[in-house]
Amino acid sequence: MAKSRNGLTAVGLSVLGAFLVLLAFTTKSWVVTDGKLEHPKFERIGLWVVCFKDFEDSHHWYDTKFGNCWWVFEEEYYIIYDILFKGFYIATQFWFSACVLLTVVGLFYTALYMYLNRAYERYVKILFTIGGLDIAAAICGTIALVIFGIHGDSRVWMPHWEHNDIGWSYGVAVAGTISLYVSGILFTIEGRVHKIKRQKMANQRANYDYDIHDLKQSSHTDI
Repeated sequence: MAKSRNGLTAVGLSVLGAFLVLLAFTTKSWVVTDGKLEHPKFERIGLWVVCFKDFEDSHHWYDTKFGNCWWVFEEEYYIIYDILFKGFYIATQFWFSACVLLTVVGLFYTALYMYLNRAYERYVKILFTIGGLDIAAAICGTIALVIFGIHGDSRVWMPHWEHNDIGWSYGVAVAGTISLYVSGILFTIEGRVHKIKRQKMANQRANYDYDIHDLKQSSHTDI
């Protein structure tokens, strides 16, 4: 079950990409305050958790203040639903969730690749499947990152927008997406290499069988 250097590199990058994508998915620093405000109402937000500090409804419809870090789908947040859940934020959640799902499925096939022997009938198909899953995950991640990168620290979302910056979780997501692109390409190359090798072996076997058949025919003719 020995693997080529290219295959092992692809596996390493696939695992690294999956780790980074999952880390970004679960952490709460996609946008963070720069710390220059003495009493910031907003501290940080991830895809699923937001941290406020005495944040009030900007419409002043309710006399409620939000503090600490809560899940974004917390029931109390219905008061500020239109402020928190902007269209770009929902789109980012959707596309990055798709990225994570495809990455996890890709990890399963990566483990399968490490276990199987090259002689396995569907070995090449598995390589192309991993490559396709990793590239598809990277594309979904890219869509999410572009959307969030454009709107994440804009003035139409969190308070004191001029003091909000893209956080380290976003950077981790970028690194993970790049790793998935590279691993997907390497797996595809590996699949192509093994496909060519199998075609050559099949051609050699066909030529050998043809030579044997021709030799038998000649022997019968001589007799």
